[in-house]
Amino acid sequence: MIDVVHQINAVRRQVGTRTLAAGEARTIVISQVYDAAVEDVWDACTSAERIPRWFLPVSGELKLGGRYQLEGNAGGTIERCDPPNSFFVTWEAGGSTSWVEARFTAESPDRTRLEIEHIAHVGDDLWAQFGPGAVGVGWDSILLGLSQHLSGSPAVTPENSAAWVASAEGRRFMALSGGRWREAHVASGADETQARAMADRTIAAYTGAPSQD
Repeated sequence: MIDVVHQINAVRRQVGTRTLAAGEARTIVISQVYDAAVEDVWDACTSAERIPRWFLPVSGELKLGGRYQLEGNAGGTIERCDPPNSFFVTWEAGGSTSWVEARFTAESPDRTRLEIEHIAHVGDDLWAQFGPGAVGVGWDSILLGLSQHLSGSPAVTPENSAAWVASAEGRRFMALSGGRWREAHVASGADETQARAMADRTIAAYTGAPSQD
């Protein structure tokens, strides 16, 4: 059993903007501190053997300049890599390209903060409909998977992952995540009514029901 409230509260979320060569972009930043050394967290996030234990099977060349592909999900190019501090990749999915930067900070010899920034063009259609939860809920799920892995939980499989997402516990996690991304969106200056409508659409897409809070 997963303590979904504890996991939701363990994560920090922020919504903002960033200027790219191609123009203004929207950003979401999500982070969590893990009870593990920075080298271990880095290895869990970059090893083709470990990534499938908590996320998805991955193929390609996991090195600077290499191409990667997450099974049934995004692929892209590894544009920067500075072990064990950070990497920067393109995130290509659904015919669009965005960017992801992962930053690893040792807060002590056995505690590491992982911070992930997802960057997308302002004109992104998913954002217009769903707001930051369009990608934020997915990243919440990814950090949960990593948390379970680093704490020694059994490896993720497509079957147990799908079953958990469809369970009452999984739906509650998605709803809580959508609500927290709404709060972060409002904190960034978004209109509260619009932010709620976006979050309700996100939560409904994941759970079949809008937010009730």
